[in-house]
Formats: sequence, structure tokens, C-alpha cells
Amino acid sequence: MLAGTGLALLLAIAVAPPTATVAAAARGGGVECPIGQNDCNIWDDDPGTPGGGGNPGGGGGGNDGPAGKCQWNGRTLPCYDDVLGWFNNGDGCYYKLKQPQLPAPEGKQWYELTCNGGDIGSIRDELLDAPPPGFGTPPDPEELARRALASISLLPPRAAVAPRKDKGPGLVGLPVWMWASPGAGYFGPLTASASDRGLTVTITATVDRIVWDLGNGEQKTCDGPGTPYSADGPQAGQPSPDCGYDSGYPRAGTYRVSATTFWNVHWVGGDQSGDIPQTRTSGTVQIEIDELQVVTR
Repeated sequence: MLAGTGLALLLAIAVAPPTATVAAAARGGGVECPIGQNDCNIWDDDPGTPGGGGNPGGGGGGNDGPAGKCQWNGRTLPCYDDVLGWFNNGDGCYYKLKQPQLPAPEGKQWYELTCNGGDIGSIRDELLDAPPPGFGTPPDPEELARRALASISLLPPRAAVAPRKDKGPGLVGLPVWMWASPGAGYFGPLTASASDRGLTVTITATVDRIVWDLGNGEQKTCDGPGTPYSADGPQAGQPSPDCGYDSGYPRAGTYRVSATTFWNVHWVGGDQSGDIPQTRTSGTVQIEIDELQVVTR
């Protein structure tokens, strides 16, 4: 009976959609824009609606930066440019064969150089005995994979828990439910491809697991988004069937809960394959837990 009474108060805490930035701020919510990620996390204590978030047209981001192997003065540059040609890490210049060729001794060719990392104000011609380092190399398939990754958005999870703080506290020792918005943008699979100089690389991004930080030093790992709690549903008053803190919080208090999805981006192309790990983290939601009061007569 106590379990039923306690969990009758459980309702969803859901983070607000990213279109509600001003409203969230007005109600004391928050905004996080992780470095290297174009998907900002915006949340408050009011329920949101599924969908929204991020920019469907871009943003890979996460815990891995670009894989480009060509750099100059601290900048990562494409190793090949359709206009400038191939990049030489040794001198910071792009090289391409000059067309048409100028008169040259046998065995030598004229190249057009664009130096200073591709500054078009530094173009000059140079006569060489052999191609410079990096000239004519095929595209790097992992670099193409990351280019494909940058064309999609891996959305941060929209975390929800029950009980819900603004509808009433939960009780010590009673089950807690956790879930996140389902859908391809939040859990995959998402696919994309990128091509360069005849090579095409295809990626498939899927979430391997979602890890919940319960705000008390404990974590819970789930395989999928979990099941939304319904106070009127057939499982009301019971532990979550797939993603919950079944033993409940052992002590009263207010806890900040967040969720992190662990993505794996698998790429295939050029007779090679590999994996690019990524993570996305939700904003925090609060859950209040009270002591169970026993009334005696």
C-alpha cells in the first residue's frame, strides 16, 4: 500500500525543447552548449514535448575532434583541395600541376603553389624534379568518415524521471523510473556518407548504451531509452521494466540526475573500416526524496 501511495505521485520530469530557451531561463532553467558540439542542451522543470533539438543539418562534435592529418600554424587543413591541390605539411603549401605547363628541362615539371596554409595571396610557380611529399595521395577514409559525421546531428538525450519534483516528492526506498526520448536522432541508427576523388565512405551511428548519473555517486546503465512512467498505467507502483533505480534512494534529499548516451560511429570505405566513439549528455533534472512517515495511534 505504501509503495502504491508513494508512486501514485510519480510523474515525468522532462527537459524542455530547445525552442523554449527564453521560457526555460525565466523559470530558472539552464542552457549548456558543449565545446565542439552544435547541439545545445536546454532544460527546466516543466514537461517538454518529444522532438526538436539540435541542428539536423550539421554538427558531429562530442569527445573526438577532426581527424585531419594536415596542419599548419596550429590549424587543421584538408589534405586535398579541389582548387588548390595537395597539401605539403613540410612547408604549408598546396601544390598542383600548372596547366598548361611552361617550358621545362626534361624530367622536371612546373607546379603552382599556394602557401601559408592556402592563402591565395601567396600563389607562385615552382619547377621541381619530383612531386612534393603528399602529392597525389588518396583521401584518408577516416577523414571522410568524420566529414560524413559532421553532416548529421547526434542529439543529446532528453532525460526524464519519476517521481517529478514539482508534482510531489518520492519516498526513500521506493523505485525510480528513468527514460529518454526515443527516436533515430537520439539513439540511431543514423547513416551518412562522404565522397572524395572516387572514394566513398559510409557511416552508421548507433547508441550502445545510456548511463544515468543519479546524483548520489551511483550510476545506472541501460541498453535503450527506457519506458515512460504512467501513474495510471498497469505498471504503476512497480519497478521500471527496463531502466530504473529499483532499490530507490536510501536517504532523503534533492538529487540532480543526468544521462549520457554513448554512440559508436562505424565507418566503411576504401577496403577499410573503423569506429569513432561519441558521447552526448543531457541537462540535469531534479528529483526530491522524502523520508517515509509512519503514523501511529
